[in-house]
This record gives sequence, C-alpha cells and structure tokens, in this order.
Amino acid sequence: MTKSLRPSAKIPEKREIPAGFGRILVVEDDGLLAMAIEQALLDAGAGEVVLCNSTDTALAALRVKRPDAIVLDVHLADRDDGWAIAELVDDIGPNPPRIVFSTGAPQDIPPKIAEMGPILVKPYDPADLIEAIRGPQRTGLFSLLRRTAQ
Repeated sequence: MTKSLRPSAKIPEKREIPAGFGRILVVEDDGLLAMAIEQALLDAGAGEVVLCNSTDTALAALRVKRPDAIVLDVHLADRDDGWAIAELVDDIGPNPPRIVFSTGAPQDIPPKIAEMGPILVKPYDPADLIEAIRGPQRTGLFSLLRRTAQ
C-alpha cells in the first residue's frame, strides 16, 4: 500500500499572509477533521496547508520544505506516538516550527514532549487552533491542566 501526499491547498498570492501562517503542515489521519482544519487555517490567512495522514507522509513533506507550523495528531493510525515527529522537528536547529498537538488523550503525551507546544483536546473549536498557532510558544500540558482546573 503506497501513501502519497495530498496536493497542498493554496490561497491567492495577493492576500497578505500573517506571520507564522506561510506554510502549515497538518498531520491528521481523520480525513474529515483534516479538511476542516485545512479550511479553518485557509480562512485565517494561511498561505499553504499540506495535509498528511501518516507519519511517513509527514516526514516526506518535511523533507520538501520547512513549515512555519505543524498541527500534529499524536495518535495516528500508523503510529501511536505521533509526537516523535515533534521530537525530530525540534532537533532541526534554531527556530523550529510552532507545534500544536491535537489529541483526545492529552495525558498520554510525555511531559517533556507536552512542553513543546499547546495541546488541543478533541473536539476543539477551530478558533482555538488559530489562537494556538498565533499565541505564545510552548504552553504545554501543564498550562492546559491549569486552564482545565479553573
């Protein structure tokens, strides 16, 4: 079974692209959710959204061009540790892309990994995703737990 990258969606070149929204990689194995995320990002001004449904396609997309941000489902069909992608991205050098984790089980993310970016618990509002990409870096699981306890 071969896996291929879905062609990226682009907005017209004349629109001004907000900082951090140039190229966004969405790693999500639920096709409907991936398309909803894609549309929300494009509506918010993303210049390019690349959808990947597996770890392999995400790694292939990362080899093509560095994204400004990654929306990462941590429990993919091909691997149950989608955060391994976040570890690789964090090691690529200075100024790694912003990482936003998407999961139904935030407690499963190792604490050190959770510190790499905001965590959105499924189902979440697309506005929360946009805010997470635009907001301050590395809010992590501990921040999520504090917000949930309030």
